[in-house]
Amino acid sequence: MNRIYDAVIVGGSLTGASLALALARAGLTVAVIDALPKDTQTERDFDGRSYALALASVRMLKALDLWAPLAGDAQPMLHIKVTDGRAGEGPSRFGLHFDCGELEEGPMGHMVEDRHLRRALLAALETTPGITHLPATRVTEQATDGPLAQVTLDSGEALQAHLLVGADGRTGPVAARAGIARKVTDYRQTALVCAISHEKPHNGTAHQFFMPPGPLAILPLKGNRSSIVWSESAEQAAAIHALNDANYLSVLRPRFGDFLGEIALEGRRYTYPLTLVLADHFTAHRLALVGDSAHGMHPIAGQGFNAGLRDVAALAEVLAEARRRGEDIGRADVLDRYAQWRRFDTAALAFTTDTLNRLFSNDNPLLRLGRDLGLGLVGATPPLRRAFMREAAGLTGNLPRLLRGESV
Repeated sequence: MNRIYDAVIVGGSLTGASLALALARAGLTVAVIDALPKDTQTERDFDGRSYALALASVRMLKALDLWAPLAGDAQPMLHIKVTDGRAGEGPSRFGLHFDCGELEEGPMGHMVEDRHLRRALLAALETTPGITHLPATRVTEQATDGPLAQVTLDSGEALQAHLLVGADGRTGPVAARAGIARKVTDYRQTALVCAISHEKPHNGTAHQFFMPPGPLAILPLKGNRSSIVWSESAEQAAAIHALNDANYLSVLRPRFGDFLGEIALEGRRYTYPLTLVLADHFTAHRLALVGDSAHGMHPIAGQGFNAGLRDVAALAEVLAEARRRGEDIGRADVLDRYAQWRRFDTAALAFTTDTLNRLFSNDNPLLRLGRDLGLGLVGATPPLRRAFMREAAGLTGNLPRLLRGESV
């Protein structure tokens, strides 16, 4: 007879792997179906990809015993500076400065490279009891209308579970197979992503520089290196990405400025189109969506992966409590608790990132004056400034236990 799991997670992404660990630590059995081969996830070369982990997300990684192998490679964000301006002209004199010294809890977050985080998660998947990891495997069919969810793998094998979880990205087929539609807003912008080395130290400072075509984020990494997320119109981004490295840097330099001295590229360059994606429903019969499968947002606030970890923490807590009460974890009323918990927070974050992008990605002089005065007002008002800092650190709202650093 086939083994029946508590949950089958489709997608070995960072979010899917985190959920598997959270559920296994709560005593549930989990299978993770991962389309990527194992060796592609254990590469040690720096490829330029990094994540801004909010303080609450770091607490969660500590609760899952993942932070110890990451801490030595993580760069704390001690300051965040938000400014507005045009390329080559420098920032306006009105800006916003967050100093982590104003938070009792410490740094607002940490920057962690993809290669370190992915390896730590993979090692934990392979060694945590209760997890079956299936790399280089795809789902060809799924059914969730019976007493158990079932998936058929490309090997022909069938797996059954009380719950099927989609963690397979914005265009992943789990939601589509379940009849869950996604609403998509195309910003007609593209993010150019890379990493740079620079001559001067960044002192743990993250910069968000708003320009008419889109924002430029400069995020500190270990050593004299920074991660760049740079938004341009889709047409302009395609032309910039097609340039060789020397010409690419010549376009970046006037936007970046000279405050960190000479700069050079490190690792590979990437682009991805910027859209707002929201699933109509986060759950269906014996099915739940987490992370980018449920929502994808503009990177303007750096909260995409953090929002996915909030999904993970909420779903793990709901399922663990349901199991302790002897409930069927795939039942609609159980999954509704997760959907209700996450829906408002996700909608509010989507609205905020959408509004910020529309407000700042233009060159309207009246809007520029209004947003500059707004940044200056927040920066000059300590209670407002600290409220924004706590929001950026992920410390507001109804936090699941994992985001408070507690076990489920």
